[in-house]
Amino acid sequence: MSTTLIDGKAMAKALRDRVKEEVERVGQTHDLTPGLAVVLVGEDPASQVYVRNKGRQTLEVGMRSFEHKLPDSTSEEELLALVARLNEDPAVSGILVQLPLPAHVDAQRVIEAINPAKDVDGFHPMNTGGLSNGDPNALVPCTPFGCLMMLKEVFPEGLAGKDAVVVGRSNIVGKPMAQLLLRESCTVTIAHSRTKDLPALCRSADILVAAVGRPEMIRGDWVKAGAVVIDVGINRVEVPGQDKGRLVGDVAYEEAAQQAAAITPVPGGVGPMTIACLLRNTVVAACRQAGVDCRLT
Repeated sequence: MSTTLIDGKAMAKALRDRVKEEVERVGQTHDLTPGLAVVLVGEDPASQVYVRNKGRQTLEVGMRSFEHKLPDSTSEEELLALVARLNEDPAVSGILVQLPLPAHVDAQRVIEAINPAKDVDGFHPMNTGGLSNGDPNALVPCTPFGCLMMLKEVFPEGLAGKDAVVVGRSNIVGKPMAQLLLRESCTVTIAHSRTKDLPALCRSADILVAAVGRPEMIRGDWVKAGAVVIDVGINRVEVPGQDKGRLVGDVAYEEAAQQAAAITPVPGGVGPMTIACLLRNTVVAACRQAGVDCRLT
C-alpha cells in the first residue's frame, strides 16, 4: 500500500500565506492591523520556544505581536489584572495565555477571564459551548482545527459517514476534535485509558486521531488498512548517546505507515498547523471586533 505523508509544514505555509494576504487586504481597505498578545508565566523551556515561534510568525504575516513574559512568582491576581488590561486594549485582537501555568495559578479562572471575542485559543466556555452547539462564530481551538483542515485535504469529497476514533479526551484536543468531526457528519467515538479493547476500537476507524501524550502508544496493528492517521502527540524520548533524545508522536509511525493510507509525521505534522491556525483565529477575531468581513475560512 502506498502511504501519503500529510505535510503539515507545507499546509501551514499555505495557510500563513492566506493569512498574510488577508492582513494586507484589511489593512488597505479598513486600516485594520490585527494584534496578538501572548502571555508567558515562568521559565518552561518548551513554552519559551512556542512563544518565540508564535511571536516571529505573527510579525511575518504583518500583524502586531505583544509578548508579556512574567516571572514564575507572578500571582494569580497579577495575571488576571494583565488579562483585564489586554481585554480593554483596542490594539489587541487576540489573547493567548501559554499553558501550563504555575501550580499556584488557577488556569481555568484565567481562561474564563479572557474576553471570549479575543480568546484565540478557543478555550473559554463561551467558545467551547458554541462549538458544541454549532455556533459558526465560536473560535475553535487551534490544534483540532488544524487537524480538521488536514483531513479535508485528504478527503476533498468530504468526511460525512466516516467512522472516526479520537484517542484522548482533553479539553484542548480530544473533546473539540470530536465536536468538529461530528459537525462534518462523522460517526465519532472518544476513547481513553479505560476504554475496553482499545486496539480493536482503533482498528474500526476510517479516521484515527491520537492525542494521549504517551509515546508510540498506538501500534501499527491497531490501524485499519487504508485508514487516515492524525498524530497530535509530541514526546521526547531518550536515545543512548544523545543528550536531547528524539521526538516521537503517540503513534508508532513506521508501523502505522505500513497500514495507513495517509499519516502525519512527528515532527512536521500537526505542530506547524497549530500556530498557523492561531494566526488565522487572530485575523478572524480582529475582523469580527471591527465589524469587517473576513475572507479566511
